[in-house]
Amino acid sequence: MKCPFCGNLDNKVIDSRLTEDKESIRRRRECERCAKRFTTYERLETQPIVVIKKDGTKQPFDRNKIFGGLIRACIKRNIDTAILEKIVDDIEYEIRNNPSNEISTRDIGDLVLKHLKNLDKVAYIRFASVYKHFDNIEEFTRELEELQK
Repeated sequence: MKCPFCGNLDNKVIDSRLTEDKESIRRRRECERCAKRFTTYERLETQPIVVIKKDGTKQPFDRNKIFGGLIRACIKRNIDTAILEKIVDDIEYEIRNNPSNEISTRDIGDLVLKHLKNLDKVAYIRFASVYKHFDNIEEFTRELEELQK
């Protein structure tokens, strides 16, 4: 591990411990040349998730896009961001547990809707109206009626 201060390759590990989520190891290191300390994280390398967009193009999975959509849907709904982060974690967990490393934007949208339906009906409708591209009031009304069942 290269020292970020002097570039030396020789350093020693002073402390190692699991992070709070128990998904990585935090290592506190000290450079043997300049004696400065720095922190590194060791995580399990996972297979990257590829998202297939509606037009067929592919791009890397970005959990921040899901979080941004949730934030927009939940504006002024008095929902703690920690709850939204947990939803994103749950969705990413579901995606990573699929046998394939590819997922469509439609499937991701369906997962978001599933979680919002249990959380907040107004946020659900907000997200659905953008995700499902409601073109007229009839489509919007149909979705509301389906939600009320």
